[in-house]
Amino acid sequence: MSLLLPRPDGTTVRYEPRASPLSLTPGPAPLSRTVFSAAHVVADPYADTSPDGAAALDWDATLAFRHHLWSHGLGVAEAMDTAQRGMGLDWPTAAELIRRSAAEATAVGGRIACGVGTDQLGSGGLAQVRAAYEEQLACVEEAGAQPILMASRALAAAARSAEDYAAVYGHLLRQACEPVILHWLGPMFDPALDGYWGSTDLDTATETFLAVIAAHPDKVDGIKVSLLDARREVELRRRLPDGVRCYTGDDFHYPELIAGDEQGFSHALLGIFDPLGPLAAEAVRLLDEGDADAFRAALDPTVALSRHLFRPPTRFYKTGVVFLAWLAGHQAHFTMVGGLQSARSLPHFARAYELADRLGLFPDPGRAESRMRSLLTVYGVSQ
Repeated sequence: MSLLLPRPDGTTVRYEPRASPLSLTPGPAPLSRTVFSAAHVVADPYADTSPDGAAALDWDATLAFRHHLWSHGLGVAEAMDTAQRGMGLDWPTAAELIRRSAAEATAVGGRIACGVGTDQLGSGGLAQVRAAYEEQLACVEEAGAQPILMASRALAAAARSAEDYAAVYGHLLRQACEPVILHWLGPMFDPALDGYWGSTDLDTATETFLAVIAAHPDKVDGIKVSLLDARREVELRRRLPDGVRCYTGDDFHYPELIAGDEQGFSHALLGIFDPLGPLAAEAVRLLDEGDADAFRAALDPTVALSRHLFRPPTRFYKTGVVFLAWLAGHQAHFTMVGGLQSARSLPHFARAYELADRLGLFPDPGRAESRMRSLLTVYGVSQ
């Protein structure tokens, strides 16, 4: 059975779905790289909610997806922007998500790191920003997870200089129980973070970022860089203190950054590794065997899908991630927290389906085809 898929120019094209998926089986965690998947959340489709109300999650489906990632040897980066932090997932629900996911990770020996932010704070001065960060840091540490200090909209609004950033982060790093991951999220992911680290000039901001790390190298496990600039990430990772890792958050250039060069490589903490999880884990295990060519052959073809999902406005990539999770059978519906399923167009969904199907990502191609057909019917595309 073929599908008639809409294109952005208003035309349609007949597409013949793939008959069989890739054979991807659960396996151990890769050894040569530390790999996290930033995981999405599954909304409760029966909850009577509104876009600006509290989030309602399907806890069983949400946690089952984390078990899926752990079974393939991936770490879970929990309550990050992929989970709609700042775009529908409120702090009380995120805190419950952190506690539940951390408990599940402990039960199965899965690796987990959780986002620490200030999203319970609408606005405030530097003292309020520190207090909000401290509340979330305590929640993550009490849950037994590794903290990821996320970029803060409230800090971006309150800070007046690079020194303000250094003071807030220094305060948090000094009190952290264990080394944390610092997250530099670019404005393409969140426009409110423009000028983070005290400057819109990225070279100047980089110097402030590196100074914070250099002042507390024993409290920084690594940095996650989400600037979609491969050259800058390579230059940055070459300047990190010994023992501080670079976790790529570049969903455009991840194969080359993970493969690395003669001077080093990036580990991974990526939103695209939500839909690519099993394939990504299998590819990185090829690096364990020293086969960089096979790694690139496995992962390079996925970049077209990633670039499509993360196309501007980039912050809406979560919609495509959840859409693919629905097609893959990880959830029974295509509903998102805050109604974010409406954030992308039908031609965008059609192209995402086609690219993912060509990669063999759907465990049951027939189910994915049926679900895509039902969506097309809802939108009035006659087959």
